Amino acid sequence: MVSTGAVRVLAALAGAEFRRYLTYRQATIAGAFTNTVFGFMRCYILLSVADATGQVAGYAAGQLVTFVWVGQGLLSVVNYWGHQELPERVRSGQVVSDLLRPVDLQAAFLATDSGRAAHAMLTRFVVPVAAGLLFFDFYLPRHPRTYVLFVVSTALAVLICSTCRYLVALTAFWLLDIRGAQMLWTVTSGVGSGLYFPLPVLPDWLVTVLWVGTPFPGLLQAPLDVLVERGGTGHGLALVAGQVAWLAIMTGVCRVVQRRALRRLVVQGG
Repeated sequence: MVSTGAVRVLAALAGAEFRRYLTYRQATIAGAFTNTVFGFMRCYILLSVADATGQVAGYAAGQLVTFVWVGQGLLSVVNYWGHQELPERVRSGQVVSDLLRPVDLQAAFLATDSGRAAHAMLTRFVVPVAAGLLFFDFYLPRHPRTYVLFVVSTALAVLICSTCRYLVALTAFWLLDIRGAQMLWTVTSGVGSGLYFPLPVLPDWLVTVLWVGTPFPGLLQAPLDVLVERGGTGHGLALVAGQVAWLAIMTGVCRVVQRRALRRLVVQGG
C-alpha cells in the first residue's frame, strides 16, 4: 500500500513537471502549429479516399474527421517520442540520486510524465481540435457516457505509453546508448497504434495480432474508436478493459526488468 508521504511526493513531482512545461511557451506554440498543419494534410487525404469509396475501413467521413483531429491533439498527450532523461542519468551515474528518493523509480517516472500529459492536454490538445471543429464537420458522440469513457481511455493510454517508454529507458542499464531501441519503439508503436492510419485498413489477421499481442493499439486507436463510437458502447468498454489488461501486463514487465537493472547497477559498482 502506498503511504501518504509517497503520494505527496508523487503529486509534487507531477506538479513540478507541469510547471516546467509551462516555461516552454515557444516550443508549445510551435508544436501545436505543426500538429495542426499535419492534421489538415491527413484529414484531406482520408476524406479524398472516403469521397471515392463512401467510407474508409468502416469509418464515415465525420468519424474520420474526428479520428484525425482528436488524434493530432492526443499525440503530445500520449507522447510517443518524448525526451528520455532517465537514460542520460543512467549513463552519467546520476540515477543513484533518484534511487535515494522515498518513492519508487518507476512511480516517479509515471508521476512526472502525468504532469507533462496534463500540460499537453491543456495546450497541445486544444489547438488542433479547435482548428478541426472550425473547418470540418466533426462526428460528435451521441451518448454522454462516451465522453466519460473517452477520458478514462485517454488516461489509460497515457499510462500505457509511459510504461512502454520506461521499459525502453531501462535498456540504458545494458546498452548505455538507447537510440536504437528508441527508434525501434517509435516506428513500431506508430504503425501499430493507428498514428499514421486507422488500424482497420490493415488485414483482419494483422489487426487481431496487434490488438491481442501488443499494447500499441491501446495508445491511440482505442481512445479514438471509443470517441467515434465505433462498434457502440459495448465495444468501447471492451477496448477500455483491454487497455487495463495491457497496463497491468506492462507494469509487471517493468517491475521485473527494473529489479534486474538495479542488480546490474550494483554489479557495475553503482
